[in-house]
Amino acid sequence: MSRLLMDLGPLRASPPYRRMWAGTALSGIGTSLTTVAVGLQVYAITGSTFHVGLVGLFAVVPLIALGLYGGSIVDAYDRRRVVITTSVGLLLVAVAFAVQAWFDVGRVGLLYALVAVQNGLFAVNNPARTSIVPRLLPIGLLPAANALTGLSMGLAYTVGPLLAGLLVGWWGYAATYAVEVGLLTVALATLIALPPVPPEGTVRRAGLASVWEGLRFLGTRPNVRMTFLVDLAAMVLAMPRVLFPAIGATALGGGATTVGVLTAGIAFGMVTANLLSGPLGGVRRQGQAVLTSVVVWGAAIAVFGLIVAAAPGPAPGGGAHPMLWAAVAVLVVAGAADAVSGVFRMTILQAATPDGLRGRLQGVFIVVVAGGPQLGQLVLGSTAQFTGEALAAVAGGLACVAVVVALARYQPAFAHYDARDPTP
Repeated sequence: MSRLLMDLGPLRASPPYRRMWAGTALSGIGTSLTTVAVGLQVYAITGSTFHVGLVGLFAVVPLIALGLYGGSIVDAYDRRRVVITTSVGLLLVAVAFAVQAWFDVGRVGLLYALVAVQNGLFAVNNPARTSIVPRLLPIGLLPAANALTGLSMGLAYTVGPLLAGLLVGWWGYAATYAVEVGLLTVALATLIALPPVPPEGTVRRAGLASVWEGLRFLGTRPNVRMTFLVDLAAMVLAMPRVLFPAIGATALGGGATTVGVLTAGIAFGMVTANLLSGPLGGVRRQGQAVLTSVVVWGAAIAVFGLIVAAAPGPAPGGGAHPMLWAAVAVLVVAGAADAVSGVFRMTILQAATPDGLRGRLQGVFIVVVAGGPQLGQLVLGSTAQFTGEALAAVAGGLACVAVVVALARYQPAFAHYDARDPTP
């Protein structure tokens, strides 16, 4: 059993890393809570899954623009200063979410604007955090640190949605957003004690030329590039989160609570996989592990869609139908597959990228990891308008599997990527 459990070495080896990891977990819970609350609030105002999907559009545009440019900022300035500055900005946005809910403004446009600002700040904040990690830990602890990162994300996606569903149902949107304000305040305090993390080596001035240099580097690294492409296939084509409000209102019943439980199902799978990540350190064919994990993700989402299609509607009295638990079980499998994929994708990226380019490549990574699901909300939200939520999930999952198989045939060397002799 001890060999199955995750390696906590990074937390013991570096107190600054330990504090930053705790702060990242807290801020992740707050952000995840707000993501679910915004979707619920938009649906409450408009009654439209399409308008919920538009939240993804207003999130993905600043993520793409500032994720790429923000990476050049991370490589040009002290990363500690970048993290603290953007964390203050995220805290102010959280306050704005709470204020608009407290005064019951009810303007979807304002929510879209706040989502855009929030994701623009996150696009700079996250690459700065992840670029700091290799400076706080020896390289041998990076795989374990990536599993811990996955654990914090899983906790965020589990606790955040559950809190959102419960708090929105009990106390309303203002109290829900106020909880995020408190979490981000504590998370900001954990960053103050970080040591300075100035850039190493030759410093490239932040700007488009620096961004282009990072993209050129990525263009010469086919295995690193594949980690981005397969994740885009999974997140753009088969991220079902945008479907949850309508599923909770119609197919399965239970409303906001069901939305929180479904979202938490994916996160619970992530947490479980990371807690039992001990054997992952011995996996040599990391590329093959990524491909297999993403295929499992797509297949699980397709099965989730079939379960939703078979659901007869809410239980008597408007509560959730018992088929909810079958849907959650499938999403747990999907979350576990996504966690395994994430550990190996990040490890491949870190092993192949020099420190001077790490911020820019992490910027690309955040565009893919965070922007992909947001774009997926728009894709599946638009599809559901014409096909219904169940068929949208089935089609998205099958499309994900098909695209990953095609990518594996296009770049066969990725399946043979060997962790002992990494070839970027």
